Amino acid sequence: MIPSVLPTYNRAPLTFVKGEGAWLTEADGRRFLDLGAGIAVNALGHAHPALVSALTEQAHALWHVSNLYQIPQQQALADKLVDLTFADTAFFTNSGTEACELAVKMARKYFYDQGQPDRVEIITFSGSFHGRSSAGIAAAGSEKMTKGFGPLLPGFVHITFGDLDGVTDAITEKTAAIMIEPIQGEGGIRPVPDAELKALREICDENGLLLILDEVQCGVGRTGKLFAHEWAGITPDIMMVAKGIGGGFPLGAVLATENAASGMTAGTHGSTYGGNPLGCAVGCAVLDQVATPAFLDGVNRKAGLLRQKLEGLVADHPDVFDSVRGAGLMLGLKCKASNADVVNAGYDNHVITVPAADNVIRLLPPLTLTEDDIAQAMIRLDKAAQQVETQLTTT
Repeated sequence: MIPSVLPTYNRAPLTFVKGEGAWLTEADGRRFLDLGAGIAVNALGHAHPALVSALTEQAHALWHVSNLYQIPQQQALADKLVDLTFADTAFFTNSGTEACELAVKMARKYFYDQGQPDRVEIITFSGSFHGRSSAGIAAAGSEKMTKGFGPLLPGFVHITFGDLDGVTDAITEKTAAIMIEPIQGEGGIRPVPDAELKALREICDENGLLLILDEVQCGVGRTGKLFAHEWAGITPDIMMVAKGIGGGFPLGAVLATENAASGMTAGTHGSTYGGNPLGCAVGCAVLDQVATPAFLDGVNRKAGLLRQKLEGLVADHPDVFDSVRGAGLMLGLKCKASNADVVNAGYDNHVITVPAADNVIRLLPPLTLTEDDIAQAMIRLDKAAQQVETQLTTT
């Protein structure tokens, strides 16, 4: 008999009832250190006072009117994002998946309006993850994402991650854009080197292509810059944002230059809930906290400390871990033991991590993580590693 909740998730046997900062409380009273942050969503941790205040104040005033009308909170958030980034304009969604859908539409509509309707192909990369919509799974192209869901949306050309020559070879008169995550999240915390991002920007410029960056997981302060591409000194034409921008409230956005967005005129796209007053009030509060030099300096300082401690953890447990990868507070532990075993051992020791491809566990803690939290993280991860070592010697 099928459960009342569609069984598409392989859920851990944990039920959290309260959160504060980097900590979650289970229904039985146990406290867990949250190094997953809802998969990089709770950028300011659980129950941050500024977000609680923003949401509560807006909830007492107005929840929803639809995009048939002006929404002051949406305008305020758009203005902040335009002021802080490369973008000239923003469209608000409820998720990163929806942001992907619009990014694809925007790129294709741009070339259609330029009198080049055949330029519809978008180059993407192995190991990518762009959501679970029809466009998102077609963009990723992996069997894990696409099996059983055909026919797939055409128009995506898949290149091996890191193969710049393959990108150049794949460009034809049908190519519209290149779409890439500056750091692959689901793919195993694989950063794109700065030099490669610069090269992709140059390839786009030389061939008249649009560069689409998916910063759904790596954006909003997670790498120590407001957006990860800033480390490479480049800008995209279109960028997908979600997760951290809402701090836990469902919110996403597509940011774009005026040129790239020129085809998206009235009636070409829409959303009933996207950019609602509640979500945008929270988004403004998130940016007020995250988009300051002092906050981002703190992320970099804590990221350096955490990475140093993780390198020591790897050295202490060479049969469990192979290496540390990532940037900022988007870190991965490449495992030698099964990453699922490490995640489960973490649960036993009251620390939450997130599995990823390439036998990696992700550490995506709240950006408000404290040094005391980091110390606790290392104690608990060390105990988890010892537990896995014991399992290895008894099997």
